[in-house]
Amino acid sequence: MFSDGVSVVDLNKGVDEASTFLPQSNGFVFNLENCPFASELKKEAVKLVSKTEKDDREFSSNKSSGRKNHHHEDIEVDGRSNKQSAIYVEEDELLEIFDKVHVFSVDTEPLPIKDDETNRLQRNQRSTKSHGPSTHNGKRGSKKEVVALKTLLIQCAKAVAADDWRTANEQLKEIRRQSSAFGNANQRLAHYFANALEVRLSGTGNQLYTAPNTYTAVKTYRNYLEICPFKEISVIFANHMILKVAEKAETLHVIDFGIFYGFQWPILIQSLSRRAGGPPKLRITGIDIPLPGFRPGDKVEETGRRLARYCDRFNVPFEYNAIAQKWETLRIEDLKIGKEEVLVVNCMFRLEKLLDETIVLRSARNAVISLIRKTNPNLFVQAIVNASYSSPYFVTRFKEAVFHFSALFDMQNSIASQDEERFMFEKEFYGQWIMNIVACEGPERVERPEAYKQWVVRNTRAGFIQVAFDKALMKKLKNRMKAYHRHFVITEDGGWVLVGWKGRITSATTCWVPA
Repeated sequence: MFSDGVSVVDLNKGVDEASTFLPQSNGFVFNLENCPFASELKKEAVKLVSKTEKDDREFSSNKSSGRKNHHHEDIEVDGRSNKQSAIYVEEDELLEIFDKVHVFSVDTEPLPIKDDETNRLQRNQRSTKSHGPSTHNGKRGSKKEVVALKTLLIQCAKAVAADDWRTANEQLKEIRRQSSAFGNANQRLAHYFANALEVRLSGTGNQLYTAPNTYTAVKTYRNYLEICPFKEISVIFANHMILKVAEKAETLHVIDFGIFYGFQWPILIQSLSRRAGGPPKLRITGIDIPLPGFRPGDKVEETGRRLARYCDRFNVPFEYNAIAQKWETLRIEDLKIGKEEVLVVNCMFRLEKLLDETIVLRSARNAVISLIRKTNPNLFVQAIVNASYSSPYFVTRFKEAVFHFSALFDMQNSIASQDEERFMFEKEFYGQWIMNIVACEGPERVERPEAYKQWVVRNTRAGFIQVAFDKALMKKLKNRMKAYHRHFVITEDGGWVLVGWKGRITSATTCWVPA
């Protein structure tokens, strides 16, 4: 039998990826020739870049600690790095972070994290302190102010959709006057949506939408996961179900769509090492999108080397297959599926970034689901962002996005101290997601989540049925949630584990098997 203690106690140190797909072409073209504000709007887009850089400097000069700011603006407008040497300089430091995240003792307690990173969960119990330049001290603001800002945002979106340039410009100026990257939750929400609206007006959305800098992504996302349970609950659930299906396996083959840095797997590796009778052979097929440039598979291959070191440390036989290509172009032969192995397909928060049928009838999303069904897996684990801002209609999409991110910014306001990590996380993740949702169209818009009930229809149509999970697992997950802020919620519905904030469900996880 397996010991689940490690995966439950330690997963707050685990990190999962929230990266986005890099846009490759500009399919969103705004006709500005007839717009009297064309030159002004283009200047505003340039100002936006300068303003973001100014925000970084302003925050650094006003924050109370003297920590070094490792953020680098290494991404050019086409998504390529123009400072490869800077990335390699940071590699040793990144590996040190990975080790702190992943390396645990073989007992039930994790190795201690040194310095100020120890017991970061204690921040959940502390009130936040203001270190930024805001005069609002991070408070939520009055209900009247909240309604006014959200109403202004939606009115501005309607003006943008109607090509009413003058009204949109006037409303943006008013939103700017009331918003701030360092204010309360609603002021920060309005700040990032205003950024995206300006960029949409200028027609440069796909140029300003970029993936987070590697170092910033790892460091700030790790801190975020230590105070927010959304990804942790999904990973605990997934690993529990995988361990259960592989209980007597001689070979376990995991096909991971969107492996990124493989943050999910060190805990599973350690759990497998404790299996009665010895661990199975672990095969992982790591799939991710290709990097631009001459070495498209570098990231996914390095992930394999890192996981091999963990397997060696815990004496788990290991084999790795790296695949870096567009997912919809994959063939079943590429996956190298063996006959006598337990097969698990895993995809955590990435299927919703594939294009759906609102863009092309034979969508990448359906193609990948169909491929997964053809593999005939013993288990298909899926975690999703539960949201409905994938509509092709701009105003509808905008409203849904405002409601969804309103909950996320409110969550950040309640659980995260107002420090550099929160500012950088919101800028690099929330800010870029909002930019893609609002400012990009066509194939460049990759943030396309669906509600969990829509995934039931899609996956059932593809030939899957959901797997029931035992009540003991749900009890374990609920107990784990007690370590977090009281406003986090967890429930279940029709085979889904649902997690959210103040009643709004933001993520969902489930398992499927072939019908």
